[in-house]
Amino acid sequence: MSEQGTKKSDGLSRRDFLRLMGAAGTGLAFAPFIPFGNYMPNPTSSTLEKVRVILPDGTQANVNTFPLNFSEVITYPSTGDSALDAEAFRKWQFIRLPEELGGSKNDVSAFRGFSMICLHLWCLWKYWPDEGRKRGECPCHGSMYDPSTGTAFRGPASVQAPPSNTLPKINFEKDSDGFLWILPPTWGVNDNGVIGYGRFIK
Repeated sequence: MSEQGTKKSDGLSRRDFLRLMGAAGTGLAFAPFIPFGNYMPNPTSSTLEKVRVILPDGTQANVNTFPLNFSEVITYPSTGDSALDAEAFRKWQFIRLPEELGGSKNDVSAFRGFSMICLHLWCLWKYWPDEGRKRGECPCHGSMYDPSTGTAFRGPASVQAPPSNTLPKINFEKDSDGFLWILPPTWGVNDNGVIGYGRFIK
């Protein structure tokens, strides 16, 4: 028998590779129907308190200075540990709405805070303020979100059943100097939502 005939293969055989690809494809096909949000690292509401809206430059957001039709990425809840605070499940799009959607109001109704985890397959979406766009959009599969409600109106997230079509949110409060604060959320689909899973709109 030749040396080549007695040698065992070090890699996957073609049959094993096809089986692996079939299993992966099946998993991806059913992924949107599994309530993964129930198993995500959502923080417990009992440990949360009212905190400042801190922008990436370290300043506190203020209704008098934050621009219309603009967004920043904020971290909530912040731990002070740079590695933990870099987790995607702590990232939120903090948006001041465009004028036509109420952004010129000098109160908290001009602002939105939505989890950046896309409800389709958990890519990170962002807010596009450009004329004609003014929407949240996921770069992976094209899901688009209404900046007023956080509800998907196009793409794969839009065809998912509630609550998995509307982004979790955080609520704000303004103090007498115009500074914005994050109110303690209640994590649940009937309240602020579940990160990575969604929320019902009341």
